[in-house]
Amino acid sequence: MHCCDHDHSHTENQPSAAPEMVASGAAQAVLLIQKMDCPTEEKLIRDRFQKMQGIVGMQFNLMQRELTVHHNLPSVESIVTALKKLDLDPVVKSDTQNLEREGLADHGELSGDYRISPLKWTLMAISGATAIGSEVVAWTSGVETSWIVISLALIAILTGGLDTLKKGWIALRHFSLNMNFLMSLAVIGAILIGQWPEAAVVIFLFAAAEMIEALSLDRARNAIKGLMAMAPEMATVRNDNNEWLPVAATEVQLDAIVRVKPGERVPLDGIIVEGQSTINQAPITGESMPVAKQSGDTVFAGTINERGTFDYRVTALQSNSTLARIIKSVQQVQGERAPTQRFVDQFARYYIPIVVLMAVLVAILPPLLMAQPFQPWLYKALVLLVIACPCALVISTPVTVVSGLAAAARHGILIKGGVYLELGRKLKALALDKTGTITVGKPVVTDTLQIHDGDIKAMLRLAASLAHRSDHPVSSAVVAYWEAQQLSDTLFEVSDFEALTGRGVRGTINGKAYYLGNHRLIHELGICGPELEAKLDAYEQTGKTAVILGSDESPLLILAAADTIRDTSTAAVAKLQNLGVKVVMLTGDNPHTAEAIGSKVGIADVRGNQLPEDKLTAINELINQYGHVGMVGDGINDAPALAKANIGFAMGAAGTDTALETADVALMDDNLGKLADFIGLSKKTHTVLMQNIALALGIKAVFLVLALTGEATLWMAVFADMGASLIVVFNGLRLLRAV
Repeated sequence: MHCCDHDHSHTENQPSAAPEMVASGAAQAVLLIQKMDCPTEEKLIRDRFQKMQGIVGMQFNLMQRELTVHHNLPSVESIVTALKKLDLDPVVKSDTQNLEREGLADHGELSGDYRISPLKWTLMAISGATAIGSEVVAWTSGVETSWIVISLALIAILTGGLDTLKKGWIALRHFSLNMNFLMSLAVIGAILIGQWPEAAVVIFLFAAAEMIEALSLDRARNAIKGLMAMAPEMATVRNDNNEWLPVAATEVQLDAIVRVKPGERVPLDGIIVEGQSTINQAPITGESMPVAKQSGDTVFAGTINERGTFDYRVTALQSNSTLARIIKSVQQVQGERAPTQRFVDQFARYYIPIVVLMAVLVAILPPLLMAQPFQPWLYKALVLLVIACPCALVISTPVTVVSGLAAAARHGILIKGGVYLELGRKLKALALDKTGTITVGKPVVTDTLQIHDGDIKAMLRLAASLAHRSDHPVSSAVVAYWEAQQLSDTLFEVSDFEALTGRGVRGTINGKAYYLGNHRLIHELGICGPELEAKLDAYEQTGKTAVILGSDESPLLILAAADTIRDTSTAAVAKLQNLGVKVVMLTGDNPHTAEAIGSKVGIADVRGNQLPEDKLTAINELINQYGHVGMVGDGINDAPALAKANIGFAMGAAGTDTALETADVALMDDNLGKLADFIGLSKKTHTVLMQNIALALGIKAVFLVLALTGEATLWMAVFADMGASLIVVFNGLRLLRAV
């Protein structure tokens, strides 16, 4: 879990659990290692595999206890054997060679959950009782080397510390300077100088703290897994005989019809075909209020049907549902290193050798140079060895970052890595697209104005025929307006159709070219005179978007459409500005409409007539001016600007594959207020990270001084070291409730 000494050439931006062939052509094996949850095991594995022929690269995801090995070996068996020799029992989760995994299936489920057996609890209870007993007997008798004290201490060491001593021996055999080796050395050293009770208490405290730490870390490790339990295991499916039968959700096929009754959870993603209801979508979008749903609306696995029965058509298998993709995405980014984590990992590489060298000098120099007695200085050196463990420091970053990612996901904010979670607090400017971001994105036609003589119904038919071929929201409004006229005519066949980026569309109907587009398109065609200009300006001044139907010779018809501002947009913009973030609107709409919308939501910097390349230029300008800039869009359009921004945000990403894949941060619903929540979470995460680092280093510094002055005992050092680890873990877990 707490990783140090990582080879980032292999770890950055690669999912740790997806079986795939790497660029070199090497095979990839993913192994679950229950005993791998700290830098001790990682360093041991890394040192062993770096000497092994055929290993191309390694990725460690200690939060999920997964090791991904890229190799050119004929079999994964040699990897498994090497890990078993390190006393690490691996389970092969996947490998690109699809090898037979004989002898590997008896290690339990492929789960990262940490469980303590009843035998382990019993042994730890015996260890604790005998360790305390040896301390009590020694204190009351004043003799630390009596046979009763030694016997009790030995029982404590063998029942509670045998695993630690075994790992220490393995580390010594592989020349690995890790915590188990240091702890074993400290215990053996204490025994050699006659400190039997202290050796017993030290080994018990260390083993107990490791158990508590592992249990507490599972809370962070499995925080996101709780979401998966929200999707029911069974679905009520209609068969070919129109009978409704219970079927395992994993067996339900695409396009199957599923029925959901009041109070039930939706088992799979789909589209309602009959019925209506209100659905609690909090597990996916984080929305606090239920959402009304009817025929044609999308529903998501894991959401709760509150009222009414409805039938829906399945659009995604269980393994590919929005909920499953959210969980998969968060689990994948857990293996990546956030900036603070990379810094801490590098720091830890040098920290252990320095403190160990200091311990050696403390043990040797005073007796040699100053004729001091050897035993007291050896004891101080043993205390320093315990302090040399960087667990609290290294553990502080991943548990904090993962807790932040999990908390965000539970509230409908999918963050694609710790780097973006940390970067959010630095954002100084946010560029917002208008349509579908600030506004609902479903405009309706409010006005029509005939410019050319002729049958207006025929002109509407021409406009709707062109609009029908486009997926732009205003085009949809034009088609909806045509359909609302309830005319019996069918739409024209359109040939040579062409989408004119940022301008409109063109097509040939009955042998003649027609255009349907915005103000800019009419200018480019050279058919926009002063009278038409005035009429377009009049619409645009009121915040309406005007589209014009025209031919090569003249304009024919104006259709004005208005979009509604989202309920959350004004408050969201205010929250962002209160956080000191500059808010800019970038839209392909005309400047007048953009200004009208901007003034309503409180945005002063509004830029209209923005083509995709113009938005990219604007993002570059904002980066030069403010440094760290975010871009908010729908995750599909404006790709260059989203990619160029330091953080690209996708709005309304629930159910949208493209948005989930391309965005750095995906807002699962359409609530702009979550941008401020994201920035707030980023600031809280940074605060907790700094607190944890200060705590870990501060406690180390205090005990370093106490050790050198002879005030610290071995058991105090262990208690402080593991206590610091638990403090930073629980402090990091606070972020689970941060959003």
